[in-house]
Amino acid sequence: LGLHNHGSWRPKPLLDIARLTLSFNSRHRKSHQRSQALWKHEAVQKYLENLSKEYQQVSHLLSADSLNDFEQRTLRRRCADLSPIAAAFQEIKEAEREVQELEAMCTELDSRDEKQLLELALEEKETLDEKMNMLCRKLFQLVVPKEKYDRSPVILEVTAGRTTGGDICQQFTKEMFEMYQSYADYKRWTFDIVNYTPAEIGGLHHAAARISGENVYRHLKYEGGTHRVQRIPETGMSARMQRIHTGTMSVIVLPQPEEVDVKVDPKDLRIDTFRARGAGGQHVNKTDSAVRIVHLPTGLAVECQQERSQQMNKEIALRTLRAKLYQQIIEKQLSEEQSARKLQLGTRAQSERIRTYNFTQDRVTDHRISYDARNIKEILSGKEALDELINRLLEFAEIEAVTQYLENLQALEGGGC
Repeated sequence: LGLHNHGSWRPKPLLDIARLTLSFNSRHRKSHQRSQALWKHEAVQKYLENLSKEYQQVSHLLSADSLNDFEQRTLRRRCADLSPIAAAFQEIKEAEREVQELEAMCTELDSRDEKQLLELALEEKETLDEKMNMLCRKLFQLVVPKEKYDRSPVILEVTAGRTTGGDICQQFTKEMFEMYQSYADYKRWTFDIVNYTPAEIGGLHHAAARISGENVYRHLKYEGGTHRVQRIPETGMSARMQRIHTGTMSVIVLPQPEEVDVKVDPKDLRIDTFRARGAGGQHVNKTDSAVRIVHLPTGLAVECQQERSQQMNKEIALRTLRAKLYQQIIEKQLSEEQSARKLQLGTRAQSERIRTYNFTQDRVTDHRISYDARNIKEILSGKEALDELINRLLEFAEIEAVTQYLENLQALEGGGC
């Protein structure tokens, strides 16, 4: 199934409905416009229409008596793949018809006596916009091939950066680690601390956790990168002078497939043991139960002090090391597949500043999608506000993926494939 060659293409503008200005947030409206602009593009429409026609053809062929078992199985698989896409396509078409009917009605409601009815119509338009956005996202998720590791559990690591002023980075790192721990609880995931290295003044130097549950990597894969904090320290000279300090911390998110087939030669490992340390409770041990494993060829080092048993900590550390070695393979594959887009959510490069937490302005800014969220405390609580931010990242990534996917198909057609 190819696309008609229209040369380089861009999304067409949406219908001009300036007189029907809605009252909801402009950023929210911009998100709707971007999703729906992509949906309205001629190349997208043509591609989806072809898939819908193919679904009808496959369904018709399945009723034929002349098919052998192999042909039956092949057609059933294809029918199962196309069925949800065709259904979502028809749902959006129906919702689009409802929008058009509502807009036609609104053009006739311009007298003062009909103001109340117009307001009701605008509320209905807002509801339909929400519905269209949801359906477009559902369709995009069906069209674009699933990422291999989306369902995998992850190893999440946080590490404090360095800054003048001392403990601002360590304190922020602790807050971030607790935010992800709360988010795991909010999503009903399992959060197992693998390593925890506290700072002297109540902060955190480094910590790692294994997070498992439903679609963990899908939700956390864009959290990897450098997170910046801007705040006035609570103690010291800077606090008295109300001086703003800037610090950073880094997040690494490694997918951990259940079966990681990476062979590690024991001769390439240096294994050290030491006493577990931490904030108290289960993190403190009087025996050398904590384990550090260094992979000599690559220099990769992992620690585990989660369990009281040295052997169990060693097994967890080895599993984490294999995941990190496996991640190098994944990163190589990703780097080969990445396009030259300005918005590349999937790089997870640690040198990139992906987000800023400005405490003095009570604002969180995600620089990749130019999105600002207010109320830092709500974000750091790891619940609805963080989930909304993560879902916005996913939505933008899905749109980019659909655009890239269709451009690749168009390039193949242009090359005569």
